[in-house]
Amino acid sequence: MKVLITGATGLIGSEITKLFMEQNIAVHYLTTRTSKIKSHPLCSGFLWNPAKSEIDLKAFEGVTHIINLAGSSIAAPWTKAYKQEILQSRISSIQTLKKGIELGNSQHISHFLGASAIGIYPSHLDHLYTEQDPTVPHGPDSFLRETVLAWENANLEIAALGIPLAQIRVGLVLDEKKGALPEFVKPIKLWTGACFGSGKQWQSWIHLKDIAAMFVFLSQRKSEGVFNGVAPNPVTQKELVKQIAKQLNKPLWLPNIPNFVMKVVLGEMSALLFESQKVAAKKILSEGFVFKYETIAPALTSFTSL
Repeated sequence: MKVLITGATGLIGSEITKLFMEQNIAVHYLTTRTSKIKSHPLCSGFLWNPAKSEIDLKAFEGVTHIINLAGSSIAAPWTKAYKQEILQSRISSIQTLKKGIELGNSQHISHFLGASAIGIYPSHLDHLYTEQDPTVPHGPDSFLRETVLAWENANLEIAALGIPLAQIRVGLVLDEKKGALPEFVKPIKLWTGACFGSGKQWQSWIHLKDIAAMFVFLSQRKSEGVFNGVAPNPVTQKELVKQIAKQLNKPLWLPNIPNFVMKVVLGEMSALLFESQKVAAKKILSEGFVFKYETIAPALTSFTSL
């Protein structure tokens, strides 16, 4: 087994790479920066530029599995131009990988695992989403859902090549140094923590170690289809903030922050704070995956720097 990973230097990708190397499995990774190419017996970097559809075909030599995590961060201001970059970075990455698969020495590729997101599910305060739920947006247009739908449809082009395809709809990934959790922690540490909106919106979270292990697990099993990348026990935002405050031994005394305030501050990007997706993990559990962190309290306790 040899794995080609895009986004390998990111939050999830770096953890996945570490897990494969711990199992003595060789990793190739694609990067747009020469400075990120480092030499290691089990890990080799190669250049690509998805925006220009350029890729080093040597990256595919001996590769049996591909994990695609590439795409611009959604945690930056959603200007009209940047929204286009968020979408296009995901589509062009898949198209460039497809080009490399078709042109490169890729006859040994037996599995493709693509990242997706739970933002594909319409916002709802009560419904428990499974992979069988319809994902077509309804009600007001949603940039997040439209993006993820296009993202997953692009991944289907890989399946059209005859390569088994799996996709993981990733939830809120918890890590103590990067991602969303530090942004929740900062105001609480300063005694200014509060929920957004009603606080009743669901946060379908997952610990970094579990989401990385899930990618490795599904790759090694060559599983096909869509899987929700979330822990078995989602929490409301109110409960999440409460548990973080408890871990930090800080009080929560401020009133909830109204939607319109964050709309003024963040614009359309405020949807990240107020959308609600209560998502089930039953399918990945039925595959035999074992979570290290099933509930929020132990997950937060694992972060020693909080």
